[in-house]
Amino acid sequence: MVADDAGRTPEGTPGRVAGSRQTWAALPWLVRSAVVWSACLVVIVAGLYLLGKIAVLLAPLAIALAVTIFLAALLDPVQLALRRLHLPAALAALLTVLLLLGLLFGVGALVWSLTANQFSELSEELVQGLQRTRDFVTSTLPVSDRQLDQLLDQARQGLGQGTVDPVSGARTAAEVLGSALLALVLLFFLLKDGRSMWRWTLSRATGPNREVTAEAGRTGWRTLGAYSRGTMLIAAIDAIGIGLALVVLRVPLAFPLALITFFGGFIPIIGATVAGAVAVLVALAAKGPVTALLVLAAVITVQQVEGNLLEPLVMKRQVRLHPAVILVAVTAGTLIAGIAGAFVSVPITAVVWRVIDTIQQHRQRPTPAPPTPA
Repeated sequence: MVADDAGRTPEGTPGRVAGSRQTWAALPWLVRSAVVWSACLVVIVAGLYLLGKIAVLLAPLAIALAVTIFLAALLDPVQLALRRLHLPAALAALLTVLLLLGLLFGVGALVWSLTANQFSELSEELVQGLQRTRDFVTSTLPVSDRQLDQLLDQARQGLGQGTVDPVSGARTAAEVLGSALLALVLLFFLLKDGRSMWRWTLSRATGPNREVTAEAGRTGWRTLGAYSRGTMLIAAIDAIGIGLALVVLRVPLAFPLALITFFGGFIPIIGATVAGAVAVLVALAAKGPVTALLVLAAVITVQQVEGNLLEPLVMKRQVRLHPAVILVAVTAGTLIAGIAGAFVSVPITAVVWRVIDTIQQHRQRPTPAPPTPA
């Protein structure tokens, strides 16, 4: 028997492996489970970290792709309706994109003509509301003006330090413009050739993977479409409800506040909370604490009706996520890509969850028995 350089025989290797297995089996099951789950968690966290770093490095491209897919799911029924009129795929996609641009520019022009002079008043009302809130805090709580100023300075430093860099601002504006143009071009091609691209992808899958891939893709696309259309409908209902309450209570700047509520509705939980806080501050500055409390009651009522009645009815169960998951997703998206990341984080999370759930259900189905020969 030939020994190796360390004086160990090759026959000793199986013995060491068997000894290691015995040592592993001798450990309590709780320790073994903790070790396995910890290793899996480390791998998952490392993978998510790498994906996050890649997303940060390619942030304009990632945001453009996310916005493109979101808009494609939103506008897919319009494109299908045009195709039913026997229009070519390219013409139907082009008309859909032009319709989107027309709506955006039309709504933007209308909003600008109605609120251009009111946004300066809105900022003044917000300053007055914050000042009244500051006076209430210093007079009610054991906090002095100096301590409150220190807390505000620390908050400002945490949100952003330093002065505005013109070069960085110009670069950011160029990235935003480039991402918007890229999203429009990709939206046209996705509406025109999206289904043929998906069929080509499925043709590369063979065996049982093809069926589960097709089912997961259909489920993810339906989830994204339901989320995009449902979110827009719910945001519009919130804006109308809170806007009517502001008009009834004769709070100034009702239309700009309703517009802020509409856009805030695309960021679940956090967006609605911030929009409601802005409305309450304006009511506090313009009409006093009684009207501010009434506005707060109206905001809470509208949000409760939306969360407990409209969202389950519009979104359906397949799109809904737990509030804790939504908060984590919005926070992560905001840290990675700012406001744009907050917009796209929840639909991405919903789609990923539905795809994973579909794959899991597919794997749990019993495999059909092979046919017996006659």
